[in-house]
Amino acid sequence: MAKSQSASLDRKKLMGDPIMVTTILLLIVFLTVFILYPLAILLVDSFISDEGGVTLHTFRRVLDLPNFRRAITNTLKVGFLVGIASALIGLLFAYVEVYVKLRTRFMEGLFKVVSMLPVVSPPFVLSLSMIMLFGKAGIITRFLLHIYDNSVYGFWGIAIVQTLTFFPVCYMMLKGLLKNIDPSLEEAARDMGASRFKVFMTVTLPLILPGLGNAFLVTFIESIADFANPMIIGGSYDTLATTIYLQITGAYDKQGAAAMAVILLAITLLMFVVQKYYLEAKSTATLSGKASRERMLITDRSVTAPLTIMCSALALFVIIMYICVPFGALFRTWGYDFHLTFKWFGLVFTRYKGFKAFKDSFVLSLISAPITALLSMIISYLVVKRKFKAKGFIEAVSMLAMAVPGTVLGIGYIRGFSGGLFGSGFLQGLYGTGTILVIVFIVRSLPTGTRSGISALRQIDKSIEESAYDMGADSFKVFMTVTLPLIKDSFLSGFVTSFVRSITAISAIILLVTPSYLLITVQINEFAEKGSYGIACAFASILILITYSSVLIMNLIIKKFGTSKKVNLD
Repeated sequence: MAKSQSASLDRKKLMGDPIMVTTILLLIVFLTVFILYPLAILLVDSFISDEGGVTLHTFRRVLDLPNFRRAITNTLKVGFLVGIASALIGLLFAYVEVYVKLRTRFMEGLFKVVSMLPVVSPPFVLSLSMIMLFGKAGIITRFLLHIYDNSVYGFWGIAIVQTLTFFPVCYMMLKGLLKNIDPSLEEAARDMGASRFKVFMTVTLPLILPGLGNAFLVTFIESIADFANPMIIGGSYDTLATTIYLQITGAYDKQGAAAMAVILLAITLLMFVVQKYYLEAKSTATLSGKASRERMLITDRSVTAPLTIMCSALALFVIIMYICVPFGALFRTWGYDFHLTFKWFGLVFTRYKGFKAFKDSFVLSLISAPITALLSMIISYLVVKRKFKAKGFIEAVSMLAMAVPGTVLGIGYIRGFSGGLFGSGFLQGLYGTGTILVIVFIVRSLPTGTRSGISALRQIDKSIEESAYDMGADSFKVFMTVTLPLIKDSFLSGFVTSFVRSITAISAIILLVTPSYLLITVQINEFAEKGSYGIACAFASILILITYSSVLIMNLIIKKFGTSKKVNLD
């Protein structure tokens, strides 16, 4: 009874606050128009015939295409392998960091670099490195092993590159879970004579199994939605994301591409629902709270030596692959002439409109970043601190973009804003402009910022804000003067995360970018496809420099003005 009265009072207070009501209404409109509407248009395109009736003809036609059946099989095979491999390698790294006494700070630094690199670099850098190291003109295959016909394209090329790209995500997820295991549970088993391996298999592994499944599904979703790596290193091995892109750009079959996009979306949404509402909740329930005391780290060399050697070798290999990119831009002709030159960097800014590409990418990303950070904090505030009927809708739709592959979203925007309801009137002017690119950047980065904001706001006592309300402040003033300063670290983290994600994005915007705008990632993709690796590496090197510098600058700002020590890009 008291709870229902409190909820009724909260709703009455909300309805008496016009700023809050307007904010909620604008958010609902934004989320509906720019997330739900494009996806709904895809469904309409897939199920509605030219005559206006409901039909499954498009799906039947697509399912009969040999290239589609091959693509969906390829996608699931790669997804499962990458999910399993990434989760296991991530677990190895997390276990070594949490349980093993590392002898030097160098190892800790190595782990941090490896976990950071995939976040601040373009999504296809490792594909470029793989080709330059192990391709027909690769340094390792051609010059060290004298293998002249090696091909890195296809299933194994995609699987290896995606695993190296995504395992740091699993590592960061599983590290937090392992830290929350109470050491007394494992030590009790050790005291009863169990070996370390038996303790791991019978105590540690069952506790983190839901989290391990969660890590697998997150990586599986990332893998099947990935566009950039299969496009560069896939060769003739088609995946769903690349097949959808080619269906709309090569075959000009918009309805067929829409049907394929719906099938890919259905797979990712199913996995997302299982991951978000089952495994994530189960993992939290299994490991609630923090460890009661500090863990005694493993010092036995028979355990520490092989584990640290494996992790170090893998980490160094990943770093070498990233180092290949700037060297690829400094060599005259990769694979044949290794004299150092700045020719490729010069060509980027003279012949290939590098200034325009970097300016357009930088400006659009810089516009989207603060909007995304502020929107994320507003949504987080409404979800955590306010009670109203549309709260579940706002939270669910804002997080939905996490499960929507970029290629699917791109096709939804094409069908929604170049045709659809807005094709001949309202919002038609957005299509082909920089505004639509900014909106895509915002939508793609919104879930990450919202998740960070929700975590931060749950730690703030409600009474702090209530005292401001009692003194006569309205909701806008409370949010701007009380709530936002308390979560400024999350806001700044959301800002830089959004900027980095936007400037390195490719899958959604490659279908929406027009000749009016040159974006760095699109340029890299274009030159890599042509085999112009010197130019592609020059663009990628400058982009990595921009993103890494942004993170370092933001860390310094947070260290000076915030309360935390670093930007968290998980």
